[in-house]
Amino acid sequence: MPHDLPLVSTAHAGAHLTVEQDHGAVIRRSILPGGVRVLTQHIPGMRSATMGAWVGIGSRDEAPEHAGSTHFLEHLLFKGTPTRTALDIAEAFDQVGGESNAATAKEYTCYYARVIDTDLRMAVSTILDMVTSAKLDQADFDMERGVILEELAMSDDDPGDVAHERFSEAIHGGHPLGRPIGGTPEIIRAVTREAVCEHYERHYVPAGLVITAAGGIDHDELCAWVLEALDTGGWALDPNAVPLPRRDVTAPVKAMLTPRLILPRDIEQTHILIGSEGLRTADPRRSEMGVLSTILGAGMSSRLFQEIREKRGLAYTVYSFSSPHAETGQFGMYAGCSPSKADEVAALLNAELERMAEGITEGELARAKGQISGSTVLRLEDSYSRMSRLGKAELMFGELYSIGEALDNVRAVTADQVTALSADLANRARVEVRVGPSAA
Repeated sequence: MPHDLPLVSTAHAGAHLTVEQDHGAVIRRSILPGGVRVLTQHIPGMRSATMGAWVGIGSRDEAPEHAGSTHFLEHLLFKGTPTRTALDIAEAFDQVGGESNAATAKEYTCYYARVIDTDLRMAVSTILDMVTSAKLDQADFDMERGVILEELAMSDDDPGDVAHERFSEAIHGGHPLGRPIGGTPEIIRAVTREAVCEHYERHYVPAGLVITAAGGIDHDELCAWVLEALDTGGWALDPNAVPLPRRDVTAPVKAMLTPRLILPRDIEQTHILIGSEGLRTADPRRSEMGVLSTILGAGMSSRLFQEIREKRGLAYTVYSFSSPHAETGQFGMYAGCSPSKADEVAALLNAELERMAEGITEGELARAKGQISGSTVLRLEDSYSRMSRLGKAELMFGELYSIGEALDNVRAVTADQVTALSADLANRARVEVRVGPSAA
């Protein structure tokens, strides 16, 4: 059974959870003063350590007047604090061979660092100094506005990125989930420093902070370092505070689907995305979705790869994907092909999804389970992946399966379940996005 991660606790004796998982890897969870949550996974023999500071706020959570602030903050927090310049932050990790970075998503933001275990205290101090004490100077704000605009321009030059952004918009039109994570050039040009500062002060608070770490970790030491860094940063840590609740997964998502969207581009290929609303993050069928998507479009033995690339030579890249969110999600299929072949490829993408609803073979089922099991274990062989898994479990799921339990869930999937889910997806309203020559 998965281990539930409680939302709140004011009694510190009940605010701690220790679980041994996966051949001696120990997971511990504590709620510190201020409602700060700390989760660690000690992995025997691992000398690397990755820590992350998570805020359960993403681009979907921006108020209209704060649009673009989430991604803007990802940039600005690396520009320095009263005690560290941007160069100090960069040099701190370079001189120990470590790395630091951040990730902004639609439902969370994470600032993380990967170092050898003896440098973990430095990483905690530096990352939490950024989180608690970012300067957010006007000069830095003005400069980073230009950097972000260049980043958006780079993404706009990638037709695959454009196709995925517009696919999300077509699926979730009118809902914040349909907005680009990084904003648009118009949004970035319009947002003010005051709006970004308001967003920062509203959401970067102790009760919303989750610290996760994996690798060569001592949980008690890490908790002490976190408290030390937060105190240095001037955050008030109320001993009776409780963590902020997780996102409401029952709120209805009101969106207007756009059935077909054509974006002319003077390029060599047409990029096609076809799909529908998918499953929410906590949908009990998520293991079935993993098997379905693997059979349909993951790897060289998948149906889409075999039918569209190997048998017909119509595309170089073709795959399926699933992107869950709290209350809804996306399911889609992608292919890049010659404009003259776009109609044929689009028809084949639709046909293969519909064929999945007619049934799968036991051989396909076995291969998919083996592929998922192997890739899952290999993906979790590094401390970053383990750290990230803890953060998403705390913020999104509220439960943490061991790797063994997760693999057991995959092995329990039946062919009938995959067929039923395929039929469900095939019967949902679909959208199609094409980016390429107008003749497509």
